[in-house]
Amino acid sequence: MHRFAFLLFVSVATSAAAEDKPFIATPLTDPKEFTGGIEGPACDGEGNIYAVSFLKAQNIGIVTPQGAASLFVTLPGKSTGNGIVFDLKGRMYVADYAEHNVLRIDMQTKKIEVFAHEATMHQPNDLAIAPNDTIYASDPDWTMNKGQVWMVSTAGKIQKVAGDMGTTNGIEVSPDGKWLYVNESVQRNVWKFPIKPDGTLGEKKLIKQFPDHGFDGMRCDIDGNLYIARYGKGTVVIMTPEGKDLREIDVLGKQPSNVCFGGPDGKTVYVTEVEHTRLVQFRVEKPGLAWQRWQKK
Repeated sequence: MHRFAFLLFVSVATSAAAEDKPFIATPLTDPKEFTGGIEGPACDGEGNIYAVSFLKAQNIGIVTPQGAASLFVTLPGKSTGNGIVFDLKGRMYVADYAEHNVLRIDMQTKKIEVFAHEATMHQPNDLAIAPNDTIYASDPDWTMNKGQVWMVSTAGKIQKVAGDMGTTNGIEVSPDGKWLYVNESVQRNVWKFPIKPDGTLGEKKLIKQFPDHGFDGMRCDIDGNLYIARYGKGTVVIMTPEGKDLREIDVLGKQPSNVCFGGPDGKTVYVTEVEHTRLVQFRVEKPGLAWQRWQKK
């Protein structure tokens, strides 16, 4: 082999190995392709990542696994997206905090419709989806440092299922569908609620209170471990459902807003990062719960 070709081969092989090394974050997109409202994110069955605030607030961007970002849809009127989830039919749901909606988007036609509306919401923020496609939405009131949680049925019926909470933000359903996890950004609490057969919630139990920094989005892997964005600290913490910290990953910016799982094997975590308005990625040892749902479609 020619010396230059050999060196190029070694360089590519070394780069590929570095990218696959677990728990080491690397940038995926360039800074400033998204605004400071970058949130979401969620992956489709092909591994593309969707995040809100691509170039401007009303846009949802699509990012390939290689990091190429482009416009997916522009939300109508004043609608502005935040959290994103997909149901078992592959339809996208978006928390529209400006208009107090949960929107539904057909991925083929890109038709956008109001799936659920509730005028008394403060602002639907993050979304979680249960194994039966019931949606849960966190609803913080940042002015008063309080919040609540809403349930949206598969028919679009919306119901408040938890009130009198702190600033509810990150939200996720356990792999078995029996527990709803909710964190509070200002109070730095992580709670779990038992999910009743009708989708409503039982009495909450505190899993853990952190001593510093805020929270944002969180997601589960297939074992039920929680990956929580530590907004202000610049990390994603991996925590067991019982509240034991397993690992903390530096995500190359102080303001991670949310996380999702994707990649060919579901073991790539994508993080929306506000400080540099970009997506970063790191590899993990277990696939994500949302990725597993795509394998069942």
